[in-house]
Amino acid sequence: MRALQFDRFGTPEVIVLRDVPRPDPAPGQIRIAVRACGLNPADWANVGGLFADRLPPPPRGLGLEVSGIVDALGEGVAGVEIGDRMFGPVPHDGPTAGAAEHALMATWARIPQGVTDEEAAALPMAAETAWRALDDLGIRPGEMLLVHGAGSTVGEAAVRLALHRGIQVIATAGPAKAAALRAAGATVTGYGDGMTERVTALAADRIDRALDATPSGGRADRPGDVSPAGGSLPALIRLTGDPDLVLTISDLAAAAELGTRTTQIDMRYDLLDEIARLAGDGVLSVSIARTFALEDIQEAAELSRSGRPGGKLILLPQAQRLCPGRA
Repeated sequence: MRALQFDRFGTPEVIVLRDVPRPDPAPGQIRIAVRACGLNPADWANVGGLFADRLPPPPRGLGLEVSGIVDALGEGVAGVEIGDRMFGPVPHDGPTAGAAEHALMATWARIPQGVTDEEAAALPMAAETAWRALDDLGIRPGEMLLVHGAGSTVGEAAVRLALHRGIQVIATAGPAKAAALRAAGATVTGYGDGMTERVTALAADRIDRALDATPSGGRADRPGDVSPAGGSLPALIRLTGDPDLVLTISDLAAAAELGTRTTQIDMRYDLLDEIARLAGDGVLSVSIARTFALEDIQEAAELSRSGRPGGKLILLPQAQRLCPGRA
């Protein structure tokens, strides 16, 4: 099968596409023919060696979340049949992971009817992170939540989950995502100069808690209300009045300095079935910006690392370039 791998740690340029043996499922695992693989900032952290001390050395695979069709069952697997459509996270400690024509899964959920393969592959990391962030923040029904960076995949999922829980939401987002967030039920304002004043006016001086969902802590492309020491967090602290009422998913160094909350690292796999149910009900979704063939991984990585992908980026392992010889 074809799979993306990296043989050494570094920037995405170390990732290569090659033919490798197709893996067999271990007891308790399933194997799927991968239809879609979601890309995440964590992929580039893994390639860069962030967890090098916890995981086996390269060669390793790329891709943390997938959807596809079950084509092999490991010993002891029950309730799953060949041909079932499944989605979820994939182990990333071996020579292949999700960015491959076939992938192993130890945890999965059934793709709901009406949800596409691409939509399913976009959900696990963003939805689970958003769910965990709302729980860790302690926001309750009826309270007012500010989601800063609501145009990000985690931000969009957090807005939709919060509204479903009966939480009032003010969202900061760029014009490309504003209409969709308003349609979901959020009050939306833009980034940039005067953001705190606009939010204060919209909230009538009441922001109970704030979630920083910007992928880079608000540093990369937010010209207003952003401090060089702490990204967007100082502005969110001013709006809530207490650093303990603010949580960031990304700016961990600033959070330690300023006293805001952060999310736990361990993924909650028990949420997958509920995420699937909410997706099937139309409550939960993540916007997809672009899809790429495996051959286009460098283009996908460049867009992802720009901090402005415009939504979820998806690899399609079964697709190939129309012009395979293109550089």
